[in-house]
Amino acid sequence: MNILVIHSGSSSLHYQLLDMPSEAWIVKGSIERIGTGDALYTSQRRDGAVGMETRELADHDAAVSFLLRVLSDRADGAVQSVHDIHAVGHRIAHGGEFFKSAVLIDGDVKIKIKQLYDLAPLHNPPQMKGVSAVQKYLADTPQVAVFDSAFHQTMPSRAYRYAIPNALYRKHGIRKYGFHGSTHEYVSRRAAGMLNVPLEQLKIVSCHIGNEASCTAVEFGRSVDTSMGMTPLEGLMTGTQSGDLDPAVLLFLMRKEDLTANEISSLLHKHSGLSGISGISGDVPELIAAAGGGNSSAQLALDMYEYRIIKYIGAYAAAMNGIDALVFTGDVGEGCAAMRARICRQLSYAGIRLDDAMNGTGPFGEGEPPAPAEQVISSADSGVSVLVIPADEALLIARKTYELLRERTKN
Repeated sequence: MNILVIHSGSSSLHYQLLDMPSEAWIVKGSIERIGTGDALYTSQRRDGAVGMETRELADHDAAVSFLLRVLSDRADGAVQSVHDIHAVGHRIAHGGEFFKSAVLIDGDVKIKIKQLYDLAPLHNPPQMKGVSAVQKYLADTPQVAVFDSAFHQTMPSRAYRYAIPNALYRKHGIRKYGFHGSTHEYVSRRAAGMLNVPLEQLKIVSCHIGNEASCTAVEFGRSVDTSMGMTPLEGLMTGTQSGDLDPAVLLFLMRKEDLTANEISSLLHKHSGLSGISGISGDVPELIAAAGGGNSSAQLALDMYEYRIIKYIGAYAAAMNGIDALVFTGDVGEGCAAMRARICRQLSYAGIRLDDAMNGTGPFGEGEPPAPAEQVISSADSGVSVLVIPADEALLIARKTYELLRERTKN
């Protein structure tokens, strides 16, 4: 079964075509700058062939139409016909309390996803544009929604409820939902496989560290707490987002600076975090270089970034009454050995020890041979296993799509 996985953003579309159940990817790539006269299409095939092309793509409809033409090109396509694409799996950010697992997309599912636009205004609407475009060109092909929030639906109420009146929770669904669920689910499962220990016996803290960042406590295979909240703004600071903040600060700023709700939202989402503190950039490699050159604001931004990660790891180890494995994933989590070392040094009380040679020494591996895609970087005498695991969200989405459709066929 050929499954096309799509992650549709506001001006981008990332895709991967996989053969299931062999799990072999056939082609993957992206379309960037959708809505402009020079949208950029890139592709990489399993045989090593790469492609790149710029063209005008007015919207997601045009982008999906172009992608399907390229994939099914008779001379050089990945499949002979669009009919050889047997299913499409979509990454959808917010499933609210409606969806606890992957679902086949139908009219009712579309209505519920749209009802959640207020909770994920930057993510759900463009992701639904991808769904609508595929429906237009592959009307008879089943589409499956895999939700970033679904993995966290196992959190107990003591973890996901906010201390506000019950009536507001019931009326507006105000609670912690969490995101990056596909990433945290994938890496926790891979950690169990790499350690050769059943997932149901492990207490794992998974740290997705990049321009977006979140930590999740995974106890015996179930998410029991996560740093992101009703929206991705809660939790760790990111490239441009504030993360955790005293809510009274918002009221203070609205009074003192005469800011509207939209202006506050823009401040916290686009002008805070690493960028706001450093005054330079929200990009970690740039800040490492600036801090190395003596920029104190860049150093402060990095110190705050790491400190909050350390706090969440410690809090989740306490919440689970122990930790067996600590996983780093995401661009920074995978690429920045120096940051991993500093974080783990502050966790030595928990018995965490790194193997310096396995972890590496450069901030992003400069001057070192490429690290294996997955590896255990803790020392032999460490009381906690520490792993670096690149997430493969596309594979997880393809698996869930395949499993759902296979079960439907059995029934």
